[in-house]
Amino acid sequence: MDLTLPPRVTSRAFARLAEINAATGAQKALRVAVAGGGCSGFQYDIRLDDPAEDDLVLEGDGQKVLVDSLSLPFLANATIDFTEELIGARFVVENPNATSSCGCGTSFSI
Repeated sequence: MDLTLPPRVTSRAFARLAEINAATGAQKALRVAVAGGGCSGFQYDIRLDDPAEDDLVLEGDGQKVLVDSLSLPFLANATIDFTEELIGARFVVENPNATSSCGCGTSFSI
């Protein structure tokens, strides 16, 4: 794992976050975290939240994406994106550190 490279956020993900914030009338950040669990050992926790003191804050298009200090090593050099497919629209993490993942893409192992 190359821990020197922080995750990056695509313009599509920032644009979707801006749409969500405009629709709700709130200015929330998107938190991307890693927690233990899921069928592959770790799972992504993606939700709207407020910044905390130890967060890495990634900014674009007037929006913020947060990664806490414990999750940062697992997300080094990852790409946070937004995708729309037949099965639904969602934020996704393309993580080069994951050695395997489950079929739904929400859990992974390193």
